[in-house]
Amino acid sequence: MKRITIPLLALILAGCTHEKNALIEQGNYKIDRGNYTVDTRITSANANERIRFLVMHYTAVDDKESLRLLTQPDGGASAHYLIPSVPAVDGGKPVVLGLVPERRRAWHAGVSHWAQRDNLNDTSIGIEIVNLGFTEGLTGKHWYPYTPEQIELVARMAQDIATRYGISPDNILAHSDIAPQRKHDPGPLFPWEMLAKRGIGAWPSKEAVVKYLAGRDPAATASVKVIQTALAKYGYQIPQNGELDEETRKVLIAFQMHFRPSDISGSADAQTEALALALVEKYRQ
Repeated sequence: MKRITIPLLALILAGCTHEKNALIEQGNYKIDRGNYTVDTRITSANANERIRFLVMHYTAVDDKESLRLLTQPDGGASAHYLIPSVPAVDGGKPVVLGLVPERRRAWHAGVSHWAQRDNLNDTSIGIEIVNLGFTEGLTGKHWYPYTPEQIELVARMAQDIATRYGISPDNILAHSDIAPQRKHDPGPLFPWEMLAKRGIGAWPSKEAVVKYLAGRDPAATASVKVIQTALAKYGYQIPQNGELDEETRKVLIAFQMHFRPSDISGSADAQTEALALALVEKYRQ
């Protein structure tokens, strides 16, 4: 290792100081913080984006109440963006309401977990969509659909945000994915498969699902332990006890709402197992 003499080191440092001062004087790298100045000429390579996840929600109330809950102190919640029931159009482009700057922490995820990370408010951007969610009836839950205009705006936003922050498909999530014990949004009518075809969000390959079904009836009973292990590896917080308890069933419902919305019974069946294993193969190897 070469040794640098004190006079030479002093000369180098003096040169660096002179160069920094010149750059600061030019204003190229200067940030004025009032009573001190930041020189940003040298940046570290040892960093990454704070934003790792994009989370989709529905508001469960109408436009007026959605805006109030997400902006007023008594609402107790916030999101970075709110998509109205009928997005306005400005210059031929749909308009989303930006409620919290992306650099700031919005209160949209609450108690949450995904892929070994907790408290996703710290590392995510939240998109709320005005949608009534569901109502309970004699035949169960009635879910309210999204409009094509809302979904088109979601797609444009998700593509942009994922590109800017390098968010991987498996980290574009439902609120129910990260908080399955207490949340249902954005529900089974949110078109995850259609969005995945546009490169937005994760989706298992059909070939892998067929492989893991291995000729079984999709409705056949499967191993709860295998499903629990696969879903935990994929990112869900789920018990590892081999039992179809209430906590596990809620996670299965959340998973099925995302990847098999035609049947969200929470059953531990062969198709659910195959979907989970196919996702692990695609995104967790």
